[in-house]
Amino acid sequence: MATSPTVNCVYDGDTIGVKSQGVRTKVRLVGIDAPELCETKRELEQPYSREAKDHLTRRLLGKTVELRGYGYKRHGLFLGEVFLDGESINLEMIEEGLAEVYRGKTPVGFSIGSYHEAENSARDAERGIWSLGDDYRSPREWRKSARLRAACALVLFGICSKKEE
Repeated sequence: MATSPTVNCVYDGDTIGVKSQGVRTKVRLVGIDAPELCETKRELEQPYSREAKDHLTRRLLGKTVELRGYGYKRHGLFLGEVFLDGESINLEMIEEGLAEVYRGKTPVGFSIGSYHEAENSARDAERGIWSLGDDYRSPREWRKSARLRAACALVLFGICSKKEE
């Protein structure tokens, strides 16, 4: 079922907020995973995270879009493919090298083949995230290492705090 909401917020490179008939919905762009953004500490964010968010903001903020829904993810996030003037913004993010293909389980009915083709093309052309070469880490790997860094900091802080007592 397609709806025509207006984009009223861009959270990061793969999550937007829309409003339709007075109802606000947080939409996770299905099939993509954009670099991780950290609003509070820039040194903790992933390369190209700002570019991904800025691109979505320029393209979508305040505009009416079409959504093709694929259910809900945890935390009540609506999984959707976003279309502007008939073009898939999800696919565009991959073509521009501002996101990679989501590596987890895809929803029933969602076809990811064209996303892989677009990623291969962006990688071959070294666009966006792919320009980082061997320094590139997927958002999934980045999140895992961020959780590990946070856990280590808690342990070290706890040890340091006890030594000071």
